[in-house]
Amino acid sequence: MTTPKAPVLIIGARSDMARGIAAQYAKLGHPLQLAARNHDTLERDVADFKIRYNVDVTAHECDVTDTASHDAFIEGLPALPAIAVCAVGVLGDQDADAGDIKATNQVFDTNFVGPALLLEKLAAKMVELPDATAIVGIGSVAGDRGRGKNYIYGSAKAGFAAYLSGMRQKYVDSTLQIMTVKPGFVRTAMTAGMETPAPLTTDADAFAERVVKAQQAGKLVYYDLRWRVLMSVICHVPEPIFKKMKF
Repeated sequence: MTTPKAPVLIIGARSDMARGIAAQYAKLGHPLQLAARNHDTLERDVADFKIRYNVDVTAHECDVTDTASHDAFIEGLPALPAIAVCAVGVLGDQDADAGDIKATNQVFDTNFVGPALLLEKLAAKMVELPDATAIVGIGSVAGDRGRGKNYIYGSAKAGFAAYLSGMRQKYVDSTLQIMTVKPGFVRTAMTAGMETPAPLTTDADAFAERVVKAQQAGKLVYYDLRWRVLMSVICHVPEPIFKKMKF
């Protein structure tokens, strides 16, 4: 008799990246819990995944920036997930947001504070499950070094990466895998209209497949080799030189 697969929670499920990751887990037979703001807009995805992959799929209201609702959100899930993927993110507008407290806080709360606090609560519960579990946080290479073009977004992602690293150390002796994902350019609605170099840009579905394979293999950090090399160089550029670079 085949053992039923454990449920996978996708937070921020409306994004192209999240849909791709959800599809990969559904292909493996995992039931899906899709969570996002205005969750009624997920009805088409719920029906699509059910038909295509023959798995149970539910939709749930979740605003990561509403930290007071986190406990109720978790308690309202049909079952505690064995895998939770946080794909929440907002790029913002660096020039418009700089100096604007409300706009800056929105970027921080969406990319760092809200996801970190929600994953903290999930981890405390998931670590008690009898089988191996995993939390996957989608960060960004933008968090590796602050750049004039996106340092608000980049600093939020840097904070999120540091938080996940700390959680990873906290749960090192458990069966809870904490995985950080650092994408570069991925073709999604968020990057639509941006001029991105073709050799460094990945399709959302291909990216999703690599992320899920890395998680299933027990990886702690997924970092595309091209970007790992590039960001290693950028991070080692001396500050007096780096501050004069325009990219």
